[in-house]
Amino acid sequence: MMQNTMTYKGYHGSVEISPEDNILFGQVLFISPLINYEAETAKGLEQAFQEAINAYLADCAQQDIQPEKPCKGSLNVRLGHDLHLAASIAAFQASTSTNEFIKRAVQKSVGL
Repeated sequence: MMQNTMTYKGYHGSVEISPEDNILFGQVLFISPLINYEAETAKGLEQAFQEAINAYLADCAQQDIQPEKPCKGSLNVRLGHDLHLAASIAAFQASTSTNEFIKRAVQKSVGL
């Protein structure tokens, strides 16, 4: 069974199919640089993904810049007024911050 993502050196890449072009393709997820790859086989796509990550890391090293890491650990979430207020009230009643309350809810939802 083919999954829709791959992981290499802490980076995640999508796996997509283009039947009209008869290729597999994807892009590195959760970072701002646009990094694409493609191949004709699943094994080839995995290799192309790994080569793309290695090339990105080599380019960063050559330019003496820090490679971007997937998901920096903070994000802005638009909850809407009612949900924001309900979460704030629930957090207050649980004697915790709204941020910690939302973090715990996400952890529970993703099984961490």
